[in-house]
Amino acid sequence: MSTSVDDAVRALLLLMPRMVGRAKRIPVPEELQSLALAPRHLSLLSYLLFDGPLTVNDLAARLEVAPTTVSLMVGELSGKGILERREDPADRRRRIVSITDAQRPSISAWLARGAIAWRQALEPLTPDQRQLVIDTLRAYEAAAAETDSAPEAGTGSVTEGPVP
Repeated sequence: MSTSVDDAVRALLLLMPRMVGRAKRIPVPEELQSLALAPRHLSLLSYLLFDGPLTVNDLAARLEVAPTTVSLMVGELSGKGILERREDPADRRRRIVSITDAQRPSISAWLARGAIAWRQALEPLTPDQRQLVIDTLRAYEAAAAETDSAPEAGTGSVTEGPVP
């Protein structure tokens, strides 16, 4: 099966809003609604849910941000009773971050759906195909960020090739 770039763009222009819409329709558990969680918090919580307790440095590496940024987020979420920091028994200088026992069931029920859906979509693929999906989504995100920071375009075509 051969799909042209324009055909793939058309398919993704239809698919991406559906995916975003579906993600937005996942209801935030009632007990978390008042906490004003941002997308950056969801990524952090997802890692802690998926990988278990981690250090601030481990979280920073996974989130591709500075440890100080993670430390601020952890402090904010700790203050809201979502996360807890405890001493690392192997190295008392390090702190381990985890989701509190009280919040784990709600966060798990909320975020596990996305992990289950991604697992179902990615399991049939080879490791190289999975990496291609990840690389493609990263490239799209980077290109979208470039477009966001570029000056407004005129009234030209949305494609560089022939108009379909």
